[in-house]
Amino acid sequence: MSKNNHSQSCACSSHEHHEHHENNNSTACSCSSCSNNHEGDCGCGHDHEHGSESIKPIIIRLIISLVILAASSIPAVADFKIILYVVSYLVIGYDVLYSALKNILHGSVFDENFLMAIATIGAFAIGEYREAIFVMVFYQTGELLQSITLANSRKSISSLLDIRPDFANLVSENGISKVDPDKVQVGDIIHVKPGEKIPLDGIVIEGNSYLDVSALTGESLPAEVGENQGVLSGSINTSGLLKIRVTKPFGESTVSKILELTENASTKKTKTERFITRFSKIYTPIVCALALVVATVPPLILGFDVFTSWLNRALIFLVVSCPCALVISVPLGYFGGIGGSSKNGILVKGSTHLDVLSKVDTIVFDKTGTLTKGNFKICQVAPFGEFTKENLLKTAAIAESQSNHPIAKAIVAGCDDFSADGYTFTEESGRGMIATSENTTILCGNHKLLAEHGISAESSEDESTQVFVAINGEYMGSLSIADEIKEDSFGAISQLKKQHIKTAMLTGDKKSTADRVREKLGIDFCLSELLPADKVENFESIPHEGSIVFVGDGINDAPVLARADVGIAMGGVGSDAAIEAADVVIMNDSLSKIPLAIRIAKKTKRIIKQNIVFSLTIKGLVLLLAPFNLVSMWLAIFADVGVAILATLNATRTLRIK
Repeated sequence: MSKNNHSQSCACSSHEHHEHHENNNSTACSCSSCSNNHEGDCGCGHDHEHGSESIKPIIIRLIISLVILAASSIPAVADFKIILYVVSYLVIGYDVLYSALKNILHGSVFDENFLMAIATIGAFAIGEYREAIFVMVFYQTGELLQSITLANSRKSISSLLDIRPDFANLVSENGISKVDPDKVQVGDIIHVKPGEKIPLDGIVIEGNSYLDVSALTGESLPAEVGENQGVLSGSINTSGLLKIRVTKPFGESTVSKILELTENASTKKTKTERFITRFSKIYTPIVCALALVVATVPPLILGFDVFTSWLNRALIFLVVSCPCALVISVPLGYFGGIGGSSKNGILVKGSTHLDVLSKVDTIVFDKTGTLTKGNFKICQVAPFGEFTKENLLKTAAIAESQSNHPIAKAIVAGCDDFSADGYTFTEESGRGMIATSENTTILCGNHKLLAEHGISAESSEDESTQVFVAINGEYMGSLSIADEIKEDSFGAISQLKKQHIKTAMLTGDKKSTADRVREKLGIDFCLSELLPADKVENFESIPHEGSIVFVGDGINDAPVLARADVGIAMGGVGSDAAIEAADVVIMNDSLSKIPLAIRIAKKTKRIIKQNIVFSLTIKGLVLLLAPFNLVSMWLAIFADVGVAILATLNATRTLRIK
């Protein structure tokens, strides 16, 4: 079950006295484009991309070639008809001939340029001049239409990532100046006017506004922000002026992460893509060899007078043989699937993960911050013996003051008056915090921490998480910390069940709390009271038939995210470690994006299978019928260029996800 291509190791430092995770104000990323040229190399050596700057010259060449061909029918130029045929052919096909010759000199013989050159030159050799020209005209027309389709698909995806900021309004002693975002330092103040993109992550120190975050999260509703609230680069300020203190350099900002992950999104080829590449390298030479057999063997047996007929059949073999429909449409299908996902605020870091996600049958969830909100509040302070509530809360706040854990932050936020000066702190992973001074030792964590020091504490059976406190070996009492289940957790689990996907939950929280969450959501089973190291071990023991997915958001989820077949990091403000280890990142905290991601993955896989079956079926039929003289050159052109265009158009459906 180990994950391929995860080199990162993650030390789990979160003190999981209740399995909860730190949520740093960093973000996930939303990919919507692939940077590598899926369309560039079909595996048969031909570059299918006609750039937009070359579209007009190609159209002009097509017109000139056809005009010259039409002129050859004028009786007055009958003596120059052959010359006009040759000129018309060279106008439309000189680049194919040049590329074929160049590739042959470089040792790349069996490419599409070679096939078209041999097929059309052969047609000239047997006197089929007009047919040779029309073959090249239709071929170039098909290539042009195919390239336009690819360019439009890429443009559609790239538009989703039109979030790179062009400048930042930097506030300095000399006033406000426009500078490159990467020149802005952490702590600098920037102004963002209405209609401008936020160039760097930061905290609002002045102003109120609504932000368009659709490019980041896929959410159409604007997000309201005000003073002391964090904002993410790539968002668009739609109303008021904002003054922002920068918290991250441009290289570590949200928009930079998105662009970086976008560039790497399709570097990992799926098994299907690798198979198609290998297939094309074997398939094309074999078909060329068969074409040679068709052209030579029957004439040797039946006589040279049938050579022209059999040569024509062999030429049809050559026209049909290039597997460009497969090699173009398969990567484009994954390309579109990644774009369709990112349009909905789901970053898939590579097509291989989309492929694996289409076969998922079990999803394992972290609890806090994933299924629940992770916004903890103290709901009860229960002192023991002669200790007071104020003393208990103050002592707990001292111990938790140096922890970034969400529960620790809730405890500190609930105490207004305390001082941790003179204390040193030790974090016990999965247990709690120990604070020591010259005469005092404070234990604050779960019952395991106190039990290790010989102190007994009684657990309650309510739904809250309990934090126990002891000072100098004496039990002081407990704090009850409550969390809420996210509203969309119910719908997400329900949708997964409709997709016949099993669900599980791993948590460090106590069993009673975990069981109540499991029962409310309808999760199939859960394991509780787990230390960070236990999560990996227990995750690997979960039975599954297809792919297994883990969904988490905290730094201590990173090891499990890396071990899963597909790791999904939750939240635009998830920890950096979780986002780095994950294969799929949800740009907001919406669990409903997970069933959607699976639907997109399955639709992508279904469309790719359609293209493979369609392309192989059409080409196979034409290749079988060609030796029996049942296929014309026009049908051969359709089997090559036409099928490639149809498969490409079908692949672009992956961009359109409801």
